[in-house]
Amino acid sequence: MRILTKEEFENQKDAIRTSLIESNPVFIYPTDTIYGLGCNALNKEAVEKIRDIKQRKSNPFSVIAPGKEWIDENCVINENVKEWVKRLPGPYTLILKTKKQCAAENVAPGLDTLGVRIPDHWFSKFVNEAGIPIISTSVNKSGADFMASLDDLDAEIKSRVDFTVNEGVKKTKPSRIIDLTDKVEVIER
Repeated sequence: MRILTKEEFENQKDAIRTSLIESNPVFIYPTDTIYGLGCNALNKEAVEKIRDIKQRKSNPFSVIAPGKEWIDENCVINENVKEWVKRLPGPYTLILKTKKQCAAENVAPGLDTLGVRIPDHWFSKFVNEAGIPIISTSVNKSGADFMASLDDLDAEIKSRVDFTVNEGVKKTKPSRIIDLTDKVEVIER
C-alpha cells in the first residue's frame, strides 16, 4: 500500500483519475468526518473488492456524488430533498430514491435508493473533477471500529488497499444518515 500526503495526491491526481477507470484501485481517503474506503462506484468488480474487504455481503454502500448536478440527474428530488441538498457539502449522507441505475448494481443491491454525500473537504473537488461517484464507506470490517488514523488500520485491510491519502488523525464521527425516501428520518450511529 502506498501512502500519499495531500500534496503527493494532488501532484498525481491526473494519473489517479485515469486509474479509476483503467485499473479500478481500492483506496483510503480523508473526508470532513472520518476516513473512507473507496473505489469507482460504477465498477462492479471494484465494489466487490470492497465488499470482500469489509466482509459485508449485501448491505448498501453510499457514494460521494461528483456534485449536486449529479444528484439532480440521478435521484428523485422533491422540496424536502432540495432543502437537504442545499446543506451539502457537509457531514450528511442523504438516502434518496434513484431515477435510474447510477452506480454498479452491487452498490445498493436490489434497492431503488442510494446514500449520497458531498463532504465539506478538498477530496470532493477531486471526485467532481473525476466526474464519477466514489464508494463512501468507513474503513473497517463490518461491526468493527472505524479508522481514525493510519495507526488504527487493520493489517488485513492494509494489505488489500492500493493507496491511502494520509491526513493525520480524524477526531470526528461518521456522517449523519438522513433517510429522505419517505419522510425525514435521522439515523443515529
